[in-house]
Amino acid sequence: MVQRTLSIIKPDAVKKNAIGGVLKYFEDAGLRVAALKKIHLSMEEAKRFYIVHKERPFYNDLASFMSEGPVVVLVIEGEDAIARVRQIMGATNPKDAAPGTIRAAYAENIERNAVHGSDSEKSASYEIPFFFPEIEIH
Repeated sequence: MVQRTLSIIKPDAVKKNAIGGVLKYFEDAGLRVAALKKIHLSMEEAKRFYIVHKERPFYNDLASFMSEGPVVVLVIEGEDAIARVRQIMGATNPKDAAPGTIRAAYAENIERNAVHGSDSEKSASYEIPFFFPEIEIH
């Protein structure tokens, strides 16, 4: 089934100039970038985006990290895109990420892990419109 999912190239990977490298992983897997933009989230925007984690101890640190520099937000489209993007990203902790995954290549640690990807259709249905009106997705 063709799906759309959201991915974010996080501030650590943007700072490393890894935008093109991350995009190549997705495109080489046959996925299509349907929308893309570079933005700088405010602390408030980052907190609103990650509201699902509000009760978790890492919530404020995550929001702070995500607002420390520019990010690249992407809508990725393709067959089973949600699961495939998560597989391409690799495990959240780069120490556990398989070789050949984005996090194995670019992540520093479990907090600075280079990329975000929607974890379900429900998440994607919230996350995509957070950043992109339908008119910007092609």
